[in-house]
Amino acid sequence: MFRKEIFCERLRALRLSQNLTLEQLAEELGLVKQTINNWEKGVRAPSLEASIALAEYFNVSLDYLVGLSDKPKRV
Repeated sequence: MFRKEIFCERLRALRLSQNLTLEQLAEELGLVKQTINNWEKGVRAPSLEASIALAEYFNVSLDYLVGLSDKPKRV
């Protein structure tokens, strides 16, 4: 099950671990800053396609990103 609070925390932590601003991450993914901000604050949830893009960008598993696993590495 999608765990929004974990997703929000992990997305923010991943972004900050790469020293990316909201603007930089949004630009990398072809989005606007507000979209990333809304995801990090839990105002909105990303689509499946956007979630996959985030997991690929940060090289983590989708399960990790959405809180189904505590192991960030993709298998």
